[in-house]
Amino acid sequence: MTTPFPFTAVVGQDDLRLALLLNAVSPAVGGVLVRGEKGTAKSTAVRALSALLPEVPVVPGCRFSCDPAAPDPGCPDGPHEAGGGAERPARMVELPVGASEDRLVGALDIERALSEGVKAFEPGLLADAHRGILYVDEVNLLHDHLVDLLLDAAAMGASYVEREGVSVRHAARFLLVGTMNPEEGELRPQLLDRFGLTVEVAASREPDQRVEVVKRRLAYDDHPAAFAARWAEEETAVRARIVAARELLPSVRLGDGALRQIAATCAAFEVDGMRADIVMARTATALAAWAGRTDVLAEDVRQAALLALPHRRRRNPFDAPGLDEDKLDETLEEFGGSDDDDPDQDPDPGPDGPGGGGGQPEPDDAPQGDGDTAARPEAGEGGQPQPSGAGEQSAVRASEPFRTKVLSVPGIGEGAAGRRSRARTEHGRTTGARRPRGALTKLHLAATVQAAAPHQRARGRSGPGLVVRRDDLRQATREGREGNLVLFVVDASGSMAARQRMSAVKGAVLSLLLDAYQRRDKVGLVTFRGTDADVALPPTSSVDAAAARLETLPTGGRTPLAAGLLRAHDVLRVERLRDPARRPLVVLVTDGRATGGPEPVALAGRAARLFAADGVASVVVDCESGPVRLGLAGQLAGELGGTAVTLDELRADSIAGLVKDVQRRAA
Repeated sequence: MTTPFPFTAVVGQDDLRLALLLNAVSPAVGGVLVRGEKGTAKSTAVRALSALLPEVPVVPGCRFSCDPAAPDPGCPDGPHEAGGGAERPARMVELPVGASEDRLVGALDIERALSEGVKAFEPGLLADAHRGILYVDEVNLLHDHLVDLLLDAAAMGASYVEREGVSVRHAARFLLVGTMNPEEGELRPQLLDRFGLTVEVAASREPDQRVEVVKRRLAYDDHPAAFAARWAEEETAVRARIVAARELLPSVRLGDGALRQIAATCAAFEVDGMRADIVMARTATALAAWAGRTDVLAEDVRQAALLALPHRRRRNPFDAPGLDEDKLDETLEEFGGSDDDDPDQDPDPGPDGPGGGGGQPEPDDAPQGDGDTAARPEAGEGGQPQPSGAGEQSAVRASEPFRTKVLSVPGIGEGAAGRRSRARTEHGRTTGARRPRGALTKLHLAATVQAAAPHQRARGRSGPGLVVRRDDLRQATREGREGNLVLFVVDASGSMAARQRMSAVKGAVLSLLLDAYQRRDKVGLVTFRGTDADVALPPTSSVDAAAARLETLPTGGRTPLAAGLLRAHDVLRVERLRDPARRPLVVLVTDGRATGGPEPVALAGRAARLFAADGVASVVVDCESGPVRLGLAGQLAGELGGTAVTLDELRADSIAGLVKDVQRRAA
């Protein structure tokens, strides 16, 4: 058995260690989400925690870890008589990102259930994690259907397996701990809120601390047992402190003053729902018990807020997690004081810092105009026309995002589960049946009975039961939704550089990125301007990374449209080798103009026809503005074999799109 790295030997990462210890003291806190860059001891600290947890009393022989003092009356291995029992170490069960549904919740032997009428159930990881730790490394990469099962089990404290009228239920109460690297994508809001606490970790920039990290790691790798023995005394002390804090926890008093601070803090930061208030209360109580106190102090409430609120105040995936500590201190001071303080007493307002008010407007940039070399110059914000061929201009802010129309890939795919295009998936509506390839996961009962019925006499059936054999079983085929690779190809040339237009373009792309986040897509970003195209972001699940690149995108110069299309085609070619099942959707954001080099329009047309030849789905977002429009984006969409939409038509509630649809039908 591998010797785990000692928890007390982890260098730094004080918030991470505190959050894990608070959950060890009070599992009702609700778990920990650890966010941070790679190589920051996230997994090491989590795996080391299980060695500190007190042993768990269980019913001997029960596969579901029933408590002998209060056994689960519905346990599949029950019924159990109260009393007796044995103790075993607390488990830490690791859920792999690529785990199947059956591995998570358990599997029923469908063949025995149909032919013998017995519930032959093999427990899954949720049963193993009951009364222990369920650890999900890279939790942000977990498949959606597994996330749904985790949410249900965490909310109800039980796991349900339903298969064609046969059901099994067992208790599943566990400490949920997840780690993730935000660069690889964000979590769904429902799962994000399910974690009680969150911690941001980063590698230390102090040379002495980094040296100590390397020394300890090398010593552990050379002699794990000897290294662990050196820290045995500290481990024992922390384990004893956890036990003492658990015993003290019921005696901790959470007064009305602390509750008022908790409620005011959650209201001030506008968190959704009431879970944040409850988690903060439990965390503050656990902090007091960990400190050996029976009263919750303001410092406990403050620390609880820093751990429980950052991930709950985000309004969209592009908001950076975090908490304004000055605002937190002001709120705690305003609603502070003991339970006996006069509630009508005016708080002492803090001094305003010089220039610190949020009401100071940002200075506007200098007027900027359109630098297109193939079209008439457009007026900048200052009203002065800009000469053709203007140089690079500073980035402008995106306009407010909006809800977009659904863009999808035609046909039926077989890619990763998501919410965009039609696909054959393990979950969704049943569309047919086939013979199973490997283990049977989704039984098609009618097709199975139909296959077995003609052979009943030959099989010597004499009773009412149906004689079912392996060859009779049929797997249900289902249709659901898949996630796609949405590759944004954005024109950042001078023809797009008018501030209002580029702000609207960035707002539209930001809206599409938000839609891609909600539909569980991978995204990539290719930009083109000047003389070449650039892969600003290779295909990734991190939609917020694409939003960050978009925000700093400069504009100006010529319009190398062909270079942008060829670079995008190359990105798709490479990605097709890495992930062949994921179908691409190209979103080209441009006004359709092409400049620079010999025959730029013809060259762009030839590049566009490469996408049509490969059958790549594409949408051109037409950004042309002004009273006179050339319609170049529509022509480009025809070359791509795709469709064209204007910025107005991209909105889900677009009145212009509705009017055009009506006019088209009338014609």
